[in-house]
Amino acid sequence: MKSTFKPCWLLSLALSVIAASVVGAADLLEIDIDRGGVVLKGKFYAAEGTGALPAVILLHGFPGNETDVMGLGRKLSEAGIHALAFNYSGTHRSQGEMSFEHAQRDIRAAFDFIRRPENVEKFGIDTARIILGGWCFGGNMALAYAAGHVEVAAVFSIAGNDHGEFFREYARNPEFQKMVDDGFAAMTAPPTNVRFARGALPKEIVASGLDKLDPIFDLRASAPRLAPKDILLIAGWNDRQVTVEQYILPFYRALEQAKAGKVRIMAFQDDHYFKNSREELARAVIDWLRTVWDKKPE
Repeated sequence: MKSTFKPCWLLSLALSVIAASVVGAADLLEIDIDRGGVVLKGKFYAAEGTGALPAVILLHGFPGNETDVMGLGRKLSEAGIHALAFNYSGTHRSQGEMSFEHAQRDIRAAFDFIRRPENVEKFGIDTARIILGGWCFGGNMALAYAAGHVEVAAVFSIAGNDHGEFFREYARNPEFQKMVDDGFAAMTAPPTNVRFARGALPKEIVASGLDKLDPIFDLRASAPRLAPKDILLIAGWNDRQVTVEQYILPFYRALEQAKAGKVRIMAFQDDHYFKNSREELARAVIDWLRTVWDKKPE
């Protein structure tokens, strides 16, 4: 069967241009996140309001752009929710090298940044209401981080890849393998210039043995760890990259089998980039966030 999967990076440059045309500067702050001497470049969408406000850490697809994540940063800030987005290690102007493990450390550094006392006071952040979420690659990274950190109680994923299934498809499908390898090779050249850590390329990961891949990146395998959490899964019915049939629904069924009781799944009549439903998607995320925050402690 011919694979139609096209990784998130294929339209990243075009989406950067679109995002740059709609993002204003009044509520947008350039930030630096220090991850143990590795400086990550980011954006902070400061919400207006009184008192301490909730916040969302938004994760890009791969390799992302230097503006917003599907326009969500702006929409969240307009709804009274702070949003932080950053570029992963080794991408764009962020320092370091890219790998799954480094991306997880990047997320930890983002949490440290947003919880730092001076930033809590400066921006007015309610540290009891911080939620993690992402799109495509970022959706997997958000769920993987949540699987490895019990303190993360809620997470959302928009067309989030399941890298366990991704690598299984890579290992069994030569056509898919060639497409992925060609794409990663192109990313190391201008204009993207992604800097990969040794062993971080898909062909290196598969060659070293999938049994060595941290199970948190295989969402079906990590479903029991995620089962206690509030989870929102968003899919596109016309998504040919992260398809409902191969990636989203099997993970949802794994969560069901693990007796996850706080999972919501929804799908839009749209493709991987949700170009025709950005407003509805933002509203769905915001409504879910408020539902989570309005819950009484168990």
